[in-house]
Amino acid sequence: MSTADLTRPEAALWAARAGLPLPADRHAAVAAVAQHIHSVVAVLRELDFGDTPPAPAYRTEPENHDAAV
Repeated sequence: MSTADLTRPEAALWAARAGLPLPADRHAAVAAVAQHIHSVVAVLRELDFGDTPPAPAYRTEPENHDAAV
């Protein structure tokens, strides 16, 4: 998908290609949500994770729940 805004007919086409036929009154809402998701993903792609290790490198310790007051 390009950076141009997704149009209502394009939203309907992509939904139909995915096997999700949309009623006409949903085209604008789906196009708006898809555009928002696209803009969020674009921002995430710009982040520099440089020295950040992959998730398996982190170990979480179990929390000690103590209900005593």
